[in-house]
Order: sequence, then C-alpha cells, then structure tokens
Amino acid sequence: MNSPTSGVFRVAVRDRVMIAHSFVGAVFGPAQRLHGATYEITSEYASEHLDPNGIVLDIGFCHEVLAEVLAPLRFQNLDELLPFSGVNTTTEFLARWIHQQVTARMRGQFHGMLRITLDESSVAWASYEGPVA
Repeated sequence: MNSPTSGVFRVAVRDRVMIAHSFVGAVFGPAQRLHGATYEITSEYASEHLDPNGIVLDIGFCHEVLAEVLAPLRFQNLDELLPFSGVNTTTEFLARWIHQQVTARMRGQFHGMLRITLDESSVAWASYEGPVA
C-alpha cells in the first residue's frame, strides 16, 4: 500500500471564516473601503504514498488544524491584527498565510504537497500550493 504510484492521492477539508478588511491602492476601487468577506477555505493534501493505515492523513486532524489556524481570524477586522499591519490582505496573500500556518503545524506529521484555496464566491477564488516538509 505504501509503494510509489503513477498517481497522487488527495484528501481535502473545508471551513469558513468571516472577516473584514480594506485595501490600499487605486487598483482595488471600492474595496479600498472597509468591507466584509466570507471565505470558504479548502486545505488539500496530496501525496504519492499512503501511510501504514492506508490514508494520506487523518481527516479529523486536518479539520482540527484548519480550525485552529482560522480561529484568530474569525469575525475580525484584519486591518487591526498585528500580523497583517500594513499589508493588503488579498485572497492570494491570505491563501499563502494560511498555508504557512498550516504547514508549521503539520511538520513531522505529513510529507507532501498542500494547496490552500479561498473561495470568495462561486465564481472567484485564489489558491497557494507548496510542500510540507
């Protein structure tokens, strides 16, 4: 079960978070003003191998880690949070930030690729993908 394959196994979990923020720069138009967003966040783990239990990663553990990372953001104005001081918290930026936070919690637990996707709506999203080592 743990031998290399020509394909990739994937496991994903989702959560939601409601935030407020604003952007600096004419390119953002009306989004320069304070506004809210509800993101649906997907954390997707990919590996060429299954562990001895026949899984990529425990789904319950994945849910716990994602919820822990999102907890400090829930119902917050990101403009007021220290980690985001002076930063445009774009969807792309937040995808990478969440990836970094999840990766820090997964070190030693998972070796593979992690993609974080933030859905702004049913027609717009951004993602960031990189290794967890």
